[in-house]
Amino acid sequence: MAIKTGDRIPDGELRLMGKQGPVSVSAEELLGNGRVVVFSVPGAFTPTCNARHLPGFVQQAGEFRARGVDKLVCLAVNDVFVMDAWGRSANVGDAIVMAADGNGDYSRALGLELDARGHGMGMRGQRFALVIDNGIVRQAHFEARGEFRVSSAEHVLEQLA
Repeated sequence: MAIKTGDRIPDGELRLMGKQGPVSVSAEELLGNGRVVVFSVPGAFTPTCNARHLPGFVQQAGEFRARGVDKLVCLAVNDVFVMDAWGRSANVGDAIVMAADGNGDYSRALGLELDARGHGMGMRGQRFALVIDNGIVRQAHFEARGEFRVSSAEHVLEQLA
């Protein structure tokens, strides 16, 4: 069952690229403190993710901060090296944390796994955005398969109170 509004984020581990190389971080540490927006993409460098989803959050990062968001996190079922390269390619700087869910374990824990084997991409994470306050999901925006609307930076900003 997919995570929903009012749920506490599940326990899990994600990977980030640190100054000395890959580091593991708990989901609670990354997503559980303050107001966090996490958005998930099916894959780094894929067409919609690369041209619209990530760039929208990069462009609107200042507006998210102005509306009380402490952290923006991009999540994908890719390895930490791919997420790091994608972040550098997209010039995210410190605006967005690029979190790798390499084996899809966290996407599965969220109940938001995506079977993309028909496209040669294996198991991935669905496209979504969550607004989280101190570990509790306050808003959940799930895309229908093949859609890109409700998890966009613009839509999430419109929904922030």
